[in-house]
Amino acid sequence: MTNDQVWQPLRAELARWIHANRSARFWLRDDDAVKPTPALERLLTLGQEQKVPLTLAVVPLYASDALAGRLAGEAGVSVAVHGWSHENHAPSSDKKQELGPHRPQSVILGELRDGYSQLKARFNGQFVPVLVPPWNRIDLLLLPELPGLGFEALSVFGAAKAKHSAFLPVINTHVDLIDWHGTRGCRDHGELVRAIVEELQQRFDGSNEPVGLLTHHLVHDASAWDFLKTLFAVVAEAPGGRWVCMGELLGRHNL
Repeated sequence: MTNDQVWQPLRAELARWIHANRSARFWLRDDDAVKPTPALERLLTLGQEQKVPLTLAVVPLYASDALAGRLAGEAGVSVAVHGWSHENHAPSSDKKQELGPHRPQSVILGELRDGYSQLKARFNGQFVPVLVPPWNRIDLLLLPELPGLGFEALSVFGAAKAKHSAFLPVINTHVDLIDWHGTRGCRDHGELVRAIVEELQQRFDGSNEPVGLLTHHLVHDASAWDFLKTLFAVVAEAPGGRWVCMGELLGRHNL
């Protein structure tokens, strides 16, 4: 299958949105940033070239002054709170969790409070009050406490669930580039395109929820970079699709 054939389903779906006088919305979240790296530089450059806004989920405990300096003034980049230390506290028999039920709630909330305040101070106007739980998992009993810490939204992975959105808005990602349970490299491009198209088709009848793409720049292989570059170009060439920033998703158009 040629590259054009791989991407044709997305081009066709975006054309369908154009004919319906609708605009498909996408957003990009990248996890685990702590310092400037060649991979992060590559991601920022790609975003700049195609004017794709980026939400970086930054680990507060390890966030460096160098990262803050690199991102300062970087248009279109938002910084969200990625837990506290990205440390697993679950036993080996459970799925990995930092914000699970394995520690006193007061300890976890204290860490989140510190993480929120540290990133807000360090990243200034780029900070957004969004919690991105490491491994996209969080104890449901923590949710009612999040607004009191200042959080205005939660971002995990998959379809939004009522149990998550009962206390604050949920802005989820839906398509992960990485094959975590197999090669740990980029998933097959055709498979990723099909996943994006399926998400768009689910929204065609009226949902305004953007399709969230999830990336992890530190583990990208050449195939992941190629996919992102082509995806940005395909959406850019189609009036039926556009990338939105976290500020817009939060109703803060000045971010």
